Amino acid sequence: MRILPLLVLLAAPAAAEDLLQVKFAKSDPALSADPANSFWRGVTPILATRNNLGVETPNHRTEIRARWTKSNLYVLFTCPYEELYLLPNPSTTTETNKLWEHDVAEIFIGADFDHINRYREVQVSPQGEWVDLDIDSNNMGNTGALKWSSNMKTKARIDEKAKVWYGEFQIPLTSITDKAVKPGTKMRGNFYRFQGPPPNRKSVAWVQTGRANNHTPEKFAPIQFVK
Repeated sequence: MRILPLLVLLAAPAAAEDLLQVKFAKSDPALSADPANSFWRGVTPILATRNNLGVETPNHRTEIRARWTKSNLYVLFTCPYEELYLLPNPSTTTETNKLWEHDVAEIFIGADFDHINRYREVQVSPQGEWVDLDIDSNNMGNTGALKWSSNMKTKARIDEKAKVWYGEFQIPLTSITDKAVKPGTKMRGNFYRFQGPPPNRKSVAWVQTGRANNHTPEKFAPIQFVK
């Protein structure tokens, strides 16, 4: 099996044999939404530059960094943009349904290799709005998906001068799996982003699914938690 550590830049879609390694951190930091923060020092991002069909999305080269601690998975998105498509009157204290219809960074992650249709979906917007969902891709009409709560924390900020926004997640590991997470634990996942207003909406995916729908768990790549 070919191993791709998180310290390697990935511009091409991950193949089935690829393995993404996420490094351990001893302590939980305060969220900063800042890749220059000491917590993220030395963590080189993986890249998302293409849409689900494998077509390059210019000017939207998305960087994704990940680390884990005893209690949480941390993911930081760095998102260049051309034009923001935001909701008016954003709320960061309540869940925002259908947030994906505007600008978001998304994580799909699951720990059940026997039932890969079951996984979690979490999102954050440039304004710090969020949504978390318990997904069964075989039953996308499940009204209980939105009722599920991960108890995650998010932080976002916009650098208007540089035309980049940043979104950071702190996701409790117990919200992904009821098993103990330790070095060697494997999960499956993908990272996505939607950007800009219609009709010129842009998207990128770390692993290309081959169709417009992000909910294609058979294309998710393995993720391994390591020291």
